[in-house]
Amino acid sequence: MKSPFPGMDPYIEDCGLWEDFHGHLIEKIYERLADTAPAHYLVRTGERSYLVLVESEGKVSHPFLPDVSVTAPEGRKKTTRKRGGVAVAEPAEETEPVTMRAFIEEEHREAFVEIYEATPEQRLVTCIEVLSASNKRPGSEGRDLYLRKRQSLLLGAANLVEIDLLRGGERMPMLDPWPNSPYTLMVARAKKYQLCKAWPAHFRRPLPRIPAPLIKPDPDLWLDLQPMVDAIYQRSRYERSIDYTRPLSPLLGPEESAWLEQQLRARQSQA
Repeated sequence: MKSPFPGMDPYIEDCGLWEDFHGHLIEKIYERLADTAPAHYLVRTGERSYLVLVESEGKVSHPFLPDVSVTAPEGRKKTTRKRGGVAVAEPAEETEPVTMRAFIEEEHREAFVEIYEATPEQRLVTCIEVLSASNKRPGSEGRDLYLRKRQSLLLGAANLVEIDLLRGGERMPMLDPWPNSPYTLMVARAKKYQLCKAWPAHFRRPLPRIPAPLIKPDPDLWLDLQPMVDAIYQRSRYERSIDYTRPLSPLLGPEESAWLEQQLRARQSQA
């Protein structure tokens, strides 16, 4: 079954399916570029990794700070007198168990796609990044690592294609405001980072096609993301893991909520 959203389905992010989706989207982008790149280019996938903590709410990348307090039962406090006649409480004897969280680290991996010139030097031409939730979480190791790589790409001789299909989190830093849309797609051409192109993207309409630049005079390759998103949704059967009756986080506006209700009614009538 198809998603009720013509564009990106925000429930993929909200229902814990993002990591699975991210991996499949990277695969689709790699296949598209590898199939269409001229013979004098190489298309490769890469990974960066870092440690995160595992908690009951999911993966977090902040330092672990235990938040456990013990309250002594009433009537068990004893007092003694110190010099000067001031009464102080003696420490209560601790006999009851307390619940604590184990410190567990897990290696988190983020994949990306890169296009290289097929020469002995194999110079990097273009990097395609699909942002993950940790890239947009302020103060996280994932964001810090990505921002360092982003800065070096923008100041270097390679092109950057940045795909943000997440509603949550903090967007990447720019001098100008991002488009007023749930998602954004950006292309920064080599040595022209002052004039990046940003496409607004939505869940109410199909995602726009974006270019993956090569070395002139070679024409750009084009990424049509919407068919990739649709194919992943149907092949992975995401509809079986998504409850469209529960509200999204962040919440939709009144107009968007009414639109979604209409889409869901139409979807039920087709089932």
